[in-house]
Amino acid sequence: MFKKTLAFLLALSLILCVGCKSKEDKTEGGGDVVETEPLTVNSLTGLKDIPEDKLNARPVSVMVNNIRIAQDIQSGLADADIIYETEVEGGITRLMAVYKDISAVKQIGSVRSARYVYVDLSYGHNAIFIHSGSDPIYCRPRLASMDDIDIYTGYYGQKINNGKANDHTLYTFGDSVVSGIEKFKFSTTDDSNKTWLNFAEDGESVTLSGGTATELSVPFSSAYVTKFKYNSETGTYDRLIGNGTVQKDYTTGETVSVENVFVLLTSISDYADKEHRYVDLNGGDGYYFANGTYTFIKWKKGDANNSFTFTDVDGKELTVSAGSSWVCLADKQKCTPKYQ
Repeated sequence: MFKKTLAFLLALSLILCVGCKSKEDKTEGGGDVVETEPLTVNSLTGLKDIPEDKLNARPVSVMVNNIRIAQDIQSGLADADIIYETEVEGGITRLMAVYKDISAVKQIGSVRSARYVYVDLSYGHNAIFIHSGSDPIYCRPRLASMDDIDIYTGYYGQKINNGKANDHTLYTFGDSVVSGIEKFKFSTTDDSNKTWLNFAEDGESVTLSGGTATELSVPFSSAYVTKFKYNSETGTYDRLIGNGTVQKDYTTGETVSVENVFVLLTSISDYADKEHRYVDLNGGDGYYFANGTYTFIKWKKGDANNSFTFTDVDGKELTVSAGSSWVCLADKQKCTPKYQ
């Protein structure tokens, strides 16, 4: 009840500020009130790529199956603004795709169950969280402790015959998710009025000082290595699957690519059940790749409601290319990214 009351009061305070202009206004007491410009870009990408009425839309995140045999039937990744990847049980990884405008996405999946770390990653974006079930020991209690974020996709998805086993056939759809959000009466606006990262201007090239990185592989485990290849024509990193094939969206045929790749090194260990994996989100060292170049970085997150912050090794805020991002959270004890 306290969280809901606090959320209401915060929302009310934001509503009362609607219509403020971007300038310093003198208060009656003589102090300065500094107010910010309204967003004109997608807050998750820094791009002018969404309709004006979606600029303050609340993001939506979706759990996506990443088991190797199902990668060729993945849908919706090419439309994602951010993709998170980290370990779950058994050495495999799972993805969470984040969208600023879920209504524009045709099909997403295949959808799988949630894990604890993804709840906190989603919460850091104030995103509505879409999944198909969750582990009952760690993740489910975490979801239950948070208000206004959780939709089980079983009610808003469909099994589609894609030639795979039944576990890999559940998809959801942008319009279905919108219907679910309306039914649950979730808040659909995000009035934070700031971008996720310190993005360069749309169209401005960011070249990094570490050197060239046109091919990149991130070993999460001995069995799961995520690979990218830089495409100089598009200025993006194409995701490679199988034996080095550029991945195409199962539904649209669009190339799965991102402008930014982050590799965040952290501590990953077993929970007490010796099956599910705990991923430390406090902070650490990492790498940032963009425009065929790289640099070393520092990162931190901390509390669930915090998003990530990235700096260079000297602590200066990182300037990031406008565009979509793939964020790999990998075990610092066994992950040494390879790039050339």
